[in-house]
Amino acid sequence: MTTRLEPAREAGELYDTLTALDRPVFVLRDERGLGATNDEDVLAGARLLAAAPPLSPDRLGSPGFLADHGVAHPYMAGAMANGIASADLVVALATAGFLASFGAAGLVPARVDAALADITRRAPGLPFACNLIHSPSEPAMERATVDLCLRHGVRCVEASAFLDLTPEVVRYRLAGLAPDGRGGVRIGNRLVAKVSRPEVAERFLRPPPEALVRGLVERGAISAEQAELAKRVPLADDLTAEADSGGHTDRRPLPVLLPELIALRDRVQRGAGLVSRTRVGAAGGIGTPAAAAAAFTTGADYVVTGSVNQASAEAGQSPATKRLLATAGAADCAMAPSADMFEMGVEVQVLQRGTMFASRARRLYETYREHAGIEDIPVDDRAALEERIFRRPLADVWEDTVRFFRERDPAQIARAENDPKRRMALVFRWYLGLSSGWSTAGAPDRVTDYQVWCGPAMGAFNDWVAGTYLAALENRSVVDIAVNLVRGAAFAARVGQLRLSGVRLPAACATYRPTPARRASGTGWW
Repeated sequence: MTTRLEPAREAGELYDTLTALDRPVFVLRDERGLGATNDEDVLAGARLLAAAPPLSPDRLGSPGFLADHGVAHPYMAGAMANGIASADLVVALATAGFLASFGAAGLVPARVDAALADITRRAPGLPFACNLIHSPSEPAMERATVDLCLRHGVRCVEASAFLDLTPEVVRYRLAGLAPDGRGGVRIGNRLVAKVSRPEVAERFLRPPPEALVRGLVERGAISAEQAELAKRVPLADDLTAEADSGGHTDRRPLPVLLPELIALRDRVQRGAGLVSRTRVGAAGGIGTPAAAAAAFTTGADYVVTGSVNQASAEAGQSPATKRLLATAGAADCAMAPSADMFEMGVEVQVLQRGTMFASRARRLYETYREHAGIEDIPVDDRAALEERIFRRPLADVWEDTVRFFRERDPAQIARAENDPKRRMALVFRWYLGLSSGWSTAGAPDRVTDYQVWCGPAMGAFNDWVAGTYLAALENRSVVDIAVNLVRGAAFAARVGQLRLSGVRLPAACATYRPTPARRASGTGWW
């Protein structure tokens, strides 16, 4: 005779019942009151109040995202520039079935080349992405990154900070097109576009402009056949709605931006005759399971994390900066001028706690706007800049700047020789550019100048993991972070389903608690 199991009634038992994500959960009322169970047989003689089906993490988001990228989870670790999203980070996540993007932005081609070779050697055949950042003042850097991605056979690029399409992002996409032998198009190079404005998003949702395509054919970058196939595919496979994130951001609320871009995608691609439909994902503010679950519930096909990975063991960030990040709160961020788009007034979101970078960078931009060149800056103001920010004469800074761009992009120096305003911009960008390097290197004499790209998700993550094993920096592997966020998102979605059915769960069992990801099963990490 089989003994019928009792429903869970205490908070701990209820939590265990809810975390059995591969099984359904039933909420019932019997002679002893309310309870929950994963076993349908326990319902005999009880009144069923609510039910939720199995919801494993791989059921969140879009199956197409998993299939096209060859991953096990609808989750992506976005690029963090200057190699903060390191080769180690990418390899660890690729091995665990997650898509991750190498942080190529800001690195010279030789370092990108070495990193891509390292990743493909240590994770052969596994999917990963490489970041391609829009560089309007340094087009040579875009060209070099695309060249390296094509040379190393990188099958996915994450395009970020684009204000308009460039020949290089189109070249990467189209260079991977071929007939599939069945009258369709084989897409060899996947493109994930991170955007925050609908006018930019629309450019990635449509086939590339004919003028750009024609120019690529004329210079021999793509074939005439690829140019014809380009008319049948959207430029991007995936469109990431970038909300209030670290780095380049418009700080838009995700509940506003994500539905807007989903509706735009549907409007633009409905009846367009394209061979594939662009997926829409969510980034910015994804630092807790509740945030990820909210994104999936709103319609996201996948979620993208950034800031929370910067304090991970694999991130190419210094221990000193990781300690700052681990103490950050959700309000400890500020906007500051960006190094790569300084002259345009574009800003990035950075960590404010423990550093004075944001205020010092804003002072440089105000000085740039007010004066025609370094020679026009009043003597006292120039002395203050040299003493408090640069810590050296501006003439010496210019010499360093010339040496830097001779290796990276000599055209920059040529354009600045007879343009005092541009020369001043390059000198000021010396500080903005090196400040992130001081952070990644952990320069002890430059702590107050650290530029740490960070959004409020970092603070939310710290609050969530407080008192758990992930509170300790040494336990923050990117795989642990990713596994707990996707599993926690499924848990939060299940709790949400029950709440919508009128079930009010005790607070002690309604929030997912991080669990070490090394508890592997025969079918994957969980």
